[in-house]
Amino acid sequence: MELDTRVTRAAGTSAGQAQFWKRFKKQKTLHLFVGLGMIFLLIFAYTPMFGILMAFKNYSISMGIKGIFTSEWVGLKHFDEFVNDYQFGTIVRNTLVLSFLKVIFAFPAPILLAILLNEVKNLRYKRFVQTVSYLPHFISWVVVVGIAFAFLSTDVGMVNKALLGLGLIDKPLDILTNPDYFWGLAVGSAVWKEMGWWTIIFLAAIAGINPSLYEAAQIDGAGRLARIRHITFPGMKGTIVVVLILTIGSILGGGLVGSNFEQAFLFGNSINNPTSEIVQTYAFKVGLRDGRFSYAAAIDLVQSVISVILIFSSNYIAKRTSGSSLF
Repeated sequence: MELDTRVTRAAGTSAGQAQFWKRFKKQKTLHLFVGLGMIFLLIFAYTPMFGILMAFKNYSISMGIKGIFTSEWVGLKHFDEFVNDYQFGTIVRNTLVLSFLKVIFAFPAPILLAILLNEVKNLRYKRFVQTVSYLPHFISWVVVVGIAFAFLSTDVGMVNKALLGLGLIDKPLDILTNPDYFWGLAVGSAVWKEMGWWTIIFLAAIAGINPSLYEAAQIDGAGRLARIRHITFPGMKGTIVVVLILTIGSILGGGLVGSNFEQAFLFGNSINNPTSEIVQTYAFKVGLRDGRFSYAAAIDLVQSVISVILIFSSNYIAKRTSGSSLF
């Protein structure tokens, strides 16, 4: 009896393996793409994580890669130095304020645009607006800064020339250099650049809503705003929660529009430095300009740990409150 059972199990295992390899050969192209993606992550995402050791060591670039493992262990020295740096308060404030402003203004913008586009009945106009809105996503921040200079510069800026010509201002506005304008400039340009791209995600969520719900609501006398409130918005809830979790997890890097470093580095200058200097640009400067790689690694590690905590916390809260979560 035991022999028959073993034979049956062995036969079942062999049949299962044969079926697996048959399915694997049939899907070999898909497995090839997955394998390339895994190799990419291994090389560019997981292998560089050994560099985290630099944050706890006294590393110098002259030591080479071997020095990451052989350099002197200094523990939390670099973390303590960063916390006690005279710029620490200003840098952290700028990073948090810029990030939270982007969440407040950049996160609702594509949701609102998606709802508005969904209500447009003229398909040609709808496609035109959608195309125009997401094209800025493909423009690099270097080009965006060049466009901003052409429009907002005190010398050749078209906006200042127009305002002066209309007599609305007495002298040009120093938007690109005044610290008081930097946060508004960064948030406004980020919303303009990325709003249309994220709208695609929310339009896809709306497309998945059963059209019969709208028809039934219209028969019952529900107006357009009522249909948006009770059908469109609840139908987008799952997507909104997932995107919000990802946004909060990457909030220190810019959240939904993820561009804090590029904006602060390109728009920033010695004049608006009091509001444009953030954690990422500070780490970049002390790491490459001053050659303090261990110190820069410690700063970036602090930011990464905070981001991981935020994404797990936001996922837990979303799961408990709304029932939707990322994982």
